[in-house]
Amino acid sequence: MKIALLGTGGVCHALAPAFLALGHEVTVGTRDPAATLAGNPAYARLAARCPGLDLRTFEEAVPGADLVVNAIDGPSCVGALTPLAGLLAGRTVMDVSSPYDWSAAGGVLDPVNTDSLGEQLQRALPQARVVKTFNTLAAEVMPNPAAVGDGDHTVFVSGDDAEAKETVTALLTALGWRDVLDLGGIRTARATEMMLRMFIDASAAVGTYRLGFKIVR
Repeated sequence: MKIALLGTGGVCHALAPAFLALGHEVTVGTRDPAATLAGNPAYARLAARCPGLDLRTFEEAVPGADLVVNAIDGPSCVGALTPLAGLLAGRTVMDVSSPYDWSAAGGVLDPVNTDSLGEQLQRALPQARVVKTFNTLAAEVMPNPAAVGDGDHTVFVSGDDAEAKETVTALLTALGWRDVLDLGGIRTARATEMMLRMFIDASAAVGTYRLGFKIVR
């Protein structure tokens, strides 16, 4: 599968090597490749470790992709992806972002309750097939569920398109996730996005971001 992974932060560093290890082709999208290579030492190290990665602009990364992963920070992603609406039409967009503004004093979670970032992206990309997932996890756990409780915890998917959710679920399963819970339509992204507050406070209480949520049946 050809995957366009948009964003060069911690989520990219966790997911890109894992996708490559599964045999997928990975193109990383950034606003300015030259600036990323010159001013982002962490990405330069990632590129050195993973010579199979291709770095391009957002506009160049999307065409030809079977799956597009939104790994752009939450406060920026809607603005960054809206101009790509035409390119993203018909594509599955795996949205792993969180609507949390770390720059605000104490941090701000917005939107909550009556809307979600997943829904905002679906409205901004009306012909794309947005699937929310991974936003209840630290980046390092996303491709490595066994890092927490021997993998005995739950990852969630939300989206309006059943086929797109099947594509994302198959990828999660290939990464080792055993408990993938389909919550329903993209509106249910409100629930998992609001779990971020619990994730932050629980992480502080137990002293690590390596934790997960388990739905016990």
